Amino acid sequence: MARQSISLTKPNDEWLKSLVESEEYSSKSEVVNDLIRKERFRQTEIEWLRAKLKRSEERMASEGPVELTSDELFKTIRKEADSNDQV
Repeated sequence: MARQSISLTKPNDEWLKSLVESEEYSSKSEVVNDLIRKERFRQTEIEWLRAKLKRSEERMASEGPVELTSDELFKTIRKEADSNDQV
């Protein structure tokens, strides 16, 4: 595992210490790695959503607007997202 040296502001360092002291994490490194994992996952979700929006915009440009209510559209998108999660 690669070792890094980082500087933290006092509030951030205190926050990391509090998480370790509460035994939620075993070390500051574990907290930082968990935060990075969560951010990487969030970035993947954002990229997926951007790609989905781009495809929708392209489809709308070629086929015209969708005749669904916002609730119907949300349910359709959620169903597709759930099926992608299972893959």
